[in-house]
Amino acid sequence: MKRNLGKSGRYIFAIGLGGMPLSIRGRPDRHHAAAVIKAAIDSGVDFIDTADSYCLDDNDIGHNERLIAETLRQLGAADRVVLATKGGLTRPDGRWERCGTPDHLRTACERSLVSLGADSIALYQYHAPDTTVPFADSIGTLADLRMEGKIQNIGLSNVTRDHIDDALTQVPIQSVQNRCHVLCQDDVRSGLLDYCATKGITYIPYSPVGGGNGHKTLRDVAALREIGNRHQCSPYRVALAWLLSKGNHVLPIPGASRIESITDSARAVEVVLSSQEILQIDQVTV
Repeated sequence: MKRNLGKSGRYIFAIGLGGMPLSIRGRPDRHHAAAVIKAAIDSGVDFIDTADSYCLDDNDIGHNERLIAETLRQLGAADRVVLATKGGLTRPDGRWERCGTPDHLRTACERSLVSLGADSIALYQYHAPDTTVPFADSIGTLADLRMEGKIQNIGLSNVTRDHIDDALTQVPIQSVQNRCHVLCQDDVRSGLLDYCATKGITYIPYSPVGGGNGHKTLRDVAALREIGNRHQCSPYRVALAWLLSKGNHVLPIPGASRIESITDSARAVEVVLSSQEILQIDQVTV
């Protein structure tokens, strides 16, 4: 099952891998992390989402980018996987802080090119709008980097419909990455997910199975367990299948730090939910 990345003409498997758990606090050792990435690729995954800020702190910037890029080279898979990264956050003393100044975004992008060992980044995403910086200035910098060939496609993350509309006045946007899962359906219910489809934008739900400790809560959702039993699969696989049912422009990126997690997630493409099951999940509330 392949899906187009926006209007880029790049077709990718319908489930991606979120790289963050491999590089933040509590991360696995390098050997285990590489095994998770290999398991993802062996399962058909050919889109991996990373960010310069997926690390421990500012002294560790680029850890996830380097880990993934090096592993792909060792596996001989660098040419078969679309790597998406992000800039616009910093990690002082381990905190997550927004910084969308033109100087920071340019420096971050050029540093990511080095970390990824690439001449150009397939998809570069503005990680989160910085309210202290005009949004147009941040997007303008990404547009300049695209013109220079350092970025092939531009994406947004943690944004509203207004952000999308504003960005589209300056440059084509191929993806929007927001938090979305069964217990966080804001973008589904507001229409933002469908709006992306009308604009030819790929919607990338992050934390699609709850994220962090949230996966434990999602696992216990009665509707997911019931439907999972019916399909003889995990509640997580059902949660991902529900997202996939929302349109061919939806590309969930479950994070994983265990081989079993990503191999299970990749099989969500095999689960076909009935309209009644989809409606049952639609009606889940926190």
